Amino acid sequence: MINILPCITTTHNSSWEKKIKNTKLKTVAIFLTCLKDRNEFYSLLKKSSIKNIPFIHIRGDMKTKELDFFVEKYNTKAFNLHSEKEYPILYDYSKYKDIIFLENVYTVWDEKEIKNFGGICLDLAHLENDRLLNKNRFSKNKKIIEKYKIGCNHISAIKKDKRIDEKGHQRYDYHYLDNLSELDYLKKYPLNYFSKYIAIELENNLKEQIKIKKYILKNVFHC
Repeated sequence: MINILPCITTTHNSSWEKKIKNTKLKTVAIFLTCLKDRNEFYSLLKKSSIKNIPFIHIRGDMKTKELDFFVEKYNTKAFNLHSEKEYPILYDYSKYKDIIFLENVYTVWDEKEIKNFGGICLDLAHLENDRLLNKNRFSKNKKIIEKYKIGCNHISAIKKDKRIDEKGHQRYDYHYLDNLSELDYLKKYPLNYFSKYIAIELENNLKEQIKIKKYILKNVFHC
């Protein structure tokens, strides 16, 4: 069973407070990557309609008790992290190592690091960006994809025009979608690249994300 999950991201442009307060959805994914202080987020979450959070992008500065909170209260089944080469991991997550998956972003996956966790989180927009701009990393990561469990996915938009990200890198992947055709790159990838938990990593409002979910189900999974 594939779960394509509408998502609450936490960038400045994501209006996460409004999304949590106004949504009537019971199931979402969340990305906590941009929040050093998560108290307000947790407070709003407890008052919201949200009852189930299968998949969460965590930060390496989250205490284990925060992961406990999500597993126990929101039935979380998968977490993902960035590589320690990109962001430090400050706590021991061995308790949840089997359901934590490492994301592909700026570097080739480190197989030694992957083996400390449950497998990989395949961000398909990052992979497509590498296909367009970094053939060497794309080729190496493709080989790793064939070797390790894909425990979860991120899906974002691929646009025709490049941007420069906060680290100064050129990118075609964006976290805001203007046209559903910006998801058509997903058709390039085999279905075994998709996991049970697929997060729509976009800042679009949740109503728009429901349309995005339907588009992906129809045009990628043909259902």
